[in-house]
Amino acid sequence: MQKARNKTVDLLYSIFRYALVIGISFIIIYPLLMKFSVAFKAKEDIYNPTIYMVPVHFTLDNIKMAMEILNYFPLLGNTLLFVVVTTVLTAASCALAGYGFARFSFPGSNVLFALVILTILIPTSTLMVPMYLHFRSFDLLGLVKLFTGKDGVNLLNTYWPSVITSATAIGLKAGLFIYIFRQFFKGMPKEIEEAALIDGAGGVKTFLRIMLPNAVPPMLTVVLFCFVWQYNDTFFTSLFMSETQLMPLKVASLSAQANQLIPLLLGVGSGANVKADPNHVAMIIDTGILLAIIPLILLYLLVQRYFVESVERSGIIG
Repeated sequence: MQKARNKTVDLLYSIFRYALVIGISFIIIYPLLMKFSVAFKAKEDIYNPTIYMVPVHFTLDNIKMAMEILNYFPLLGNTLLFVVVTTVLTAASCALAGYGFARFSFPGSNVLFALVILTILIPTSTLMVPMYLHFRSFDLLGLVKLFTGKDGVNLLNTYWPSVITSATAIGLKAGLFIYIFRQFFKGMPKEIEEAALIDGAGGVKTFLRIMLPNAVPPMLTVVLFCFVWQYNDTFFTSLFMSETQLMPLKVASLSAQANQLIPLLLGVGSGANVKADPNHVAMIIDTGILLAIIPLILLYLLVQRYFVESVERSGIIG
């Protein structure tokens, strides 16, 4: 009797668990499914009340039009190059900083690490004005003013602000990445470094040859987080690079561009008296957003297994 009761309880718990997981998954995936539905929906299906998710007339016109408005492949290539460069620089600089906090004791190290943690808590919008002014008149140690007499070099609307902040471990979410590396390196046995020191390896060689190759789990976690956040970032890109061709900026202005270019692409013409169907414009915008996030979906499908394993083995939960 007790065994049958336990089986019933286990069965009910399993049903409840699967129902909960399926429900939450549907809530998360539903917007994405709707965007896929809209991407292949023909214009004549917009006002058909019988269509919910599966279009009656399948078409690729929305995808073609969104690609033309975004100038998709050159834009994607430029964005991926920018994101890969900043991701590599951020991962390398944050790994070095995390190793230093984990293994080297120096006066004020705890205070500096507390400031690193503080950067995670402080909203980035509070740093907007000083960072903008800093890169509008960028001057390294006053050398520009010393040799040229100018206040500095204007680095706005170039990639240099993001490259500099990434290479110096003060870029997007750098405080979190330093914390991840610090927790991982702190958990590694010190005997490894002592053996390397006996063999004649210095601090830099020990880090590059021994510690860094063993830091694959946190490195993979940081690279994936950094890639996704940098790819989706609109704050720093609009602050430093408002005139550059990057995916977040293009998607943010997609609505205005769609209203302007759709009549031209349809051969209607342009002008104040020519207005596109707002529902059709919304379809193109949704399709453009889908095209923007497809690289991230493919990235997740390729590395999600390794990503879960790296999160479990990194310092996020340790």
